[in-house]
Amino acid sequence: MMEVVDPVTSPLWRDLVTGRQTTLFHSPEWLSVLHETYGFTVRARILVDDAGRPLAGMPYVTVDDFMDPRTTLPFSDFCDPLVDDEEQWHALVDELLDARQRVDLRCVHADVPLHDARFTVIDRALWHAIDVRRDEDTVWTELPGSARRALRKARSSGVEVVAAADEVDLRAFWELHVRVRKYKYGLLAQPFAFMRHIWDAFVAQDGGALLLATVDGVVVAGVMYLEWQGVLYYKFNASDAAHLNARPNDLLLWEGMALARKRGLGTVDFGLTDEDQEGLIRYKRKYATREKPIIVLRHEPDGRPSAQDTMARSVLRDVTRLLTDPSVPDELSGRGGDVLYRYFI
Repeated sequence: MMEVVDPVTSPLWRDLVTGRQTTLFHSPEWLSVLHETYGFTVRARILVDDAGRPLAGMPYVTVDDFMDPRTTLPFSDFCDPLVDDEEQWHALVDELLDARQRVDLRCVHADVPLHDARFTVIDRALWHAIDVRRDEDTVWTELPGSARRALRKARSSGVEVVAAADEVDLRAFWELHVRVRKYKYGLLAQPFAFMRHIWDAFVAQDGGALLLATVDGVVVAGVMYLEWQGVLYYKFNASDAAHLNARPNDLLLWEGMALARKRGLGTVDFGLTDEDQEGLIRYKRKYATREKPIIVLRHEPDGRPSAQDTMARSVLRDVTRLLTDPSVPDELSGRGGDVLYRYFI
C-alpha cells in the first residue's frame, strides 16, 4: 500500500528514516527548513506493508511557478530514494512519472534508480567523506604533508576557531557566504532566512555547530556542521579571500573532525562538489577517505524544456549577472538572493 504524507510531521516518515541508514537530506528537520524558508509543500511517498510498517520511501517537492513544473528535492546535495529493489522503486516513482512533468534525482548511495531507462544522466558531481573513528594521532600521521603544513600555517598565523553563539555570529557568517558566492562564483546566495532556519532546526537543538575562524577577533571563515545518524555534515563553508593564505579552512575542518569524535560520530560528510571546482576537490581530497560520484538523473517526458521555461531561465541568468556585478553593493546582492533563490531549481 502507498501513503503520501507530510514528512515534516509524519510519524511514519520518521519511523522509516530512523529505522535504516539515511542522510541529512531525508531528515524531517532538513525538510522542515525547506518548507519554512521557501514555502514549499514537501511530500513523501511511503510504501507500507500489510501491518502498516514503512518499507520504502522518497521525499519530493513539486514546483509550479513561471517555469515548467518539476518534481525534485530542491537545495539538497543528494537524496537517494529509500528502496531495496526495482519493485519498490516502481511503486514509488511510477505515479510521479504519470504526471508527465520533469523529475530530477541526485543519487550517491542507491543504485536501483540508475538502471531505470526512463531517466537520463544529465550531470555528475563528487561526494567525499572522512572516517574519524581513528584517534587524532593516527589521523594526523596519515594526512598528506600539504594538509599538515596548512594546519601548522593556520596556527602560526593566529587563526582561532570558536563556536558561533547567536544570530549576530550567524549573520557574520552569512555575509561572508554572500561575498564568496558573488565574487568567486558569480552567484546569488541563499537567503539569510535559510541559514536561520537551519540554525533553529539543528544548531539550537544541539544537532550541529557553526564553527568560525577568527584572526585578531575578526571572523575570516566559517563552516556550518549539521548532525544526523552518526554523521557530521560539512554543509556550508565561507571565507574571506584576503585571509586564505592563513589557511583558516583547514583548521576549521580539523576542528570539525575533532567535534565529530567528541560527539561519538564516525564520519564527516563533505557533501557535493561540482566536477569543475578543482580547487575545492583538491582541498577535500587532502582529508577524505572516501570518494564516490553523485549521479544527477532527469526524466523529461517531452524531451526538452518549453520555450517559456528557456526564456525564464535566461532572464534569471541575466538578473543574476546584474546583481552579482562587483559594482552592486553586497547588501543588495544578498537581498537579491532572498527574492530569487527559490527559483534556481
